[in-house]
Amino acid sequence: MDDAAASPSAAYVGRFAPSPTGLLHAGSLVAALASWLDARAHGGRWLVRMEDLDTPRNVAGAAEAILAQLDRCGLRADAPAVFQSRRLALYEAALRRLQAKGRAYPCACSRRDLALAAAAPTGGSDALGEAVYPGTCRDGLHGKAARSVRLRVEAGDGSGEAKIAWTDRRLGPQHQDVARAVGDFVLKRADGVFAYQLAVVVDDGAQGVSDVVRGEDLVDSTARQILLQRLLGLPTPRYLHTPLVRTADGAKLSKQTGAMPLALDDPLAALRPAGAALGLAARGTRIADWLESALGCWRERIEAP
Repeated sequence: MDDAAASPSAAYVGRFAPSPTGLLHAGSLVAALASWLDARAHGGRWLVRMEDLDTPRNVAGAAEAILAQLDRCGLRADAPAVFQSRRLALYEAALRRLQAKGRAYPCACSRRDLALAAAAPTGGSDALGEAVYPGTCRDGLHGKAARSVRLRVEAGDGSGEAKIAWTDRRLGPQHQDVARAVGDFVLKRADGVFAYQLAVVVDDGAQGVSDVVRGEDLVDSTARQILLQRLLGLPTPRYLHTPLVRTADGAKLSKQTGAMPLALDDPLAALRPAGAALGLAARGTRIADWLESALGCWRERIEAP
């Protein structure tokens, strides 16, 4: 975290943004703890945002339960939680701005269409195995009905607009050519749900988020988000991607891989492994003492030359 030694400032705004598709597990607690520690170490504000746009996957009562889990662990936000499902007008306004600039267009491709294109000899996929959009609907729908809306990612004529470089505070210099690695990506899905990439950029801008601390699995999204920030005239936060908690076979621990919800009858039993995953030698037999110790460890890390 070589560039993190900024002096404490109220201008620092961090956030934790879980999806209420289930309760927090050991992996999500690592990201929550890291973002809370970073905000506190910089004397800034820490916000919680529920990314609940994907309503078919949301679990009833999960949002409230997540907030209760965070509170039980002593991780309390500096403002009431914000819910994306109540901010649709902001995403629609951003989409219209991109459309007005000629940077967003309707797409008729189904998942089957994209799978067939990826399987073709000229098809391709990105680092995560996802199909790179082949540009099928860039020049029109060819008589088909619109399904989704995509961002027109310009490769540029040497200007390199889609070639995004940034420095992650933990992982160091990063770069991605969005045009080659991803292609024109979705801004609004076929089911009418605003895509994660657009919503998170709009929310971070609207909430004045200065620092994004989140799991390493989201590194690949960063270039797309920086591109959208630039197109919408929004500032780019600093990024820090935390280590992932993995299963015995090396897969990312997640709800899809059978991660169990945190058992918080003893919150310290959950916090200690989360701190260990972040490399923090925190001590304490009470939650407040343990968090203060973890905060001291985090401060030492970000202040190190």
